[in-house]
Amino acid sequence: MSENPQLTVMYRPECVAPAQGITSPSAAKPGKVVAAWREAGLPLRLLAPRPATVDELSLAHDRDYVEDVLALRRANGFYTRDAAVAASLPYTTGAMLDGARVAVAERTAVCAPMSGFHHAGWATGRGYCTFNGLMVTALALRAAGLVERVAIVDCDAHYGDGTDDILERLGKPAWLRHYTAGETFNNRGRTPRFFTELDRAIAGFGDVDLVLYQAGADPHVNDPLGGLLTTEEMAERDRRVFAAAAAAKVPLVWCLAGGYQRDDDGGIGPVLALHHNTALAHLAAFAR
Repeated sequence: MSENPQLTVMYRPECVAPAQGITSPSAAKPGKVVAAWREAGLPLRLLAPRPATVDELSLAHDRDYVEDVLALRRANGFYTRDAAVAASLPYTTGAMLDGARVAVAERTAVCAPMSGFHHAGWATGRGYCTFNGLMVTALALRAAGLVERVAIVDCDAHYGDGTDDILERLGKPAWLRHYTAGETFNNRGRTPRFFTELDRAIAGFGDVDLVLYQAGADPHVNDPLGGLLTTEEMAERDRRVFAAAAAAKVPLVWCLAGGYQRDDDGGIGPVLALHHNTALAHLAAFAR
């Protein structure tokens, strides 16, 4: 490991959409996370992602759906036809996609500080998710010949039903492994089994060419939509995933996914703190 590790982050202001009329913090969260990491003095290497193209988005989605959402003819996953949200969507998926390209090229881990992927299905968006950046990334990199096998490790508190919908549409390709913790662990009191199942999911990293990790903050015990893991257990979750990828020498790109706690002032300080801990786990396991 280098004596001066860096946290490679795919971010540009176009990834952010104003949160007007939107109850979820997801659309505005990328900018807040990057600002918090800068203020904390984390050693950031910021790279500006390219927007995902309609052709790339259509690898995982019905093309009419993609074009309709971007043209405001159909509601996005926030249930609006907000032009600012639509404009941000190619950039949020593009951050995941370009992050994976960098991770594979440099054989390291990269952060795409985005949310809003795993509830997006083949021709549907919901749950604050419009385009499935996980599936777009996996399919685009395989189509480009950059990877053969991909593992999606989804540790958001909620079931990645959109990811499974796309996989069903594609005939459940054997080259893509999908683990979604939220399918099973959506209530309190099941922590030991959570780690048993997580360890099974990450045990095969040596057999894949890329890991896509959804490091959701909403499994935290104080999250209004979660309620499973303590802060220490969340940190252990991240440590295990990053350590397994580093040991297997497999590239990894991670995103933020959910997180809905608020502080006394209505801000998302508790969520930012959890994402900060994930960044520290990244730095501890990987260095460029």
